[in-house]
Amino acid sequence: MELPWLGEHCSERSCKQLDFLPLKCDACGEVFCKDHIRYDDHKCSSAYRKNVQVPVCPLCNTPIPVQKGEIPDIVVGAHIDKDCKYNPAQHKQKIFTNKCLKPGCKRKEMMKVVCEQCGGNFCIKHRHPLDHDCKGSSQPISKA
Repeated sequence: MELPWLGEHCSERSCKQLDFLPLKCDACGEVFCKDHIRYDDHKCSSAYRKNVQVPVCPLCNTPIPVQKGEIPDIVVGAHIDKDCKYNPAQHKQKIFTNKCLKPGCKRKEMMKVVCEQCGGNFCIKHRHPLDHDCKGSSQPISKA
């Protein structure tokens, strides 16, 4: 070994691998190889300080505080039953929002249907330049 001062040995008792890019655990401060750096991999006794996860309500996207020893699924379920501010009536999205620009037509489409010549948004029935009296180009493409 040419450079014995480089690297450190993994602190995991079953490993002790010499690692030239050792990683330091942010909870317990010991040095580990890439295979044992996760809290569960080296059974970190200080993981409770750092490994804190806060569940989020899937309806209102609010973080739900969970006390130590509580099951997150039960706490989120209780929040949904009692405190959740989600109102499906307020969040109903309109699907047909693209109004046809042809005078007199009141149809709306789910997706925009844009004319390549004038750039206007039209319904399926009036999408062709001849169907909406297109003013974008001086000559019509075809009568089809």
